[in-house]
Amino acid sequence: MEAKLIALGVETFKIALILALPALLVGMLLGLIVSIFQATTQINEMTLSFIPKILGVVIIIVLTMPWMINEMRDFSLHVFNLIPNFVE
Repeated sequence: MEAKLIALGVETFKIALILALPALLVGMLLGLIVSIFQATTQINEMTLSFIPKILGVVIIIVLTMPWMINEMRDFSLHVFNLIPNFVE
């Protein structure tokens, strides 16, 4: 019983990481690109680093939303199907 709960917890963390990964990667890459641009041009404007990252993350979330919803739905159905195993 405890092993099943631990496995479910690990699976939950994995799915959370997989769903967050596209937005995190885009934010990181855009941050790196903007930082390189700011270092080369010596422009130190806070909004210059903030706005591209926000726009990139929003765009990637909108583009990956159908996939994210399918993954969350499949995982939720999997968890609901496991409920009888945990009720004694």
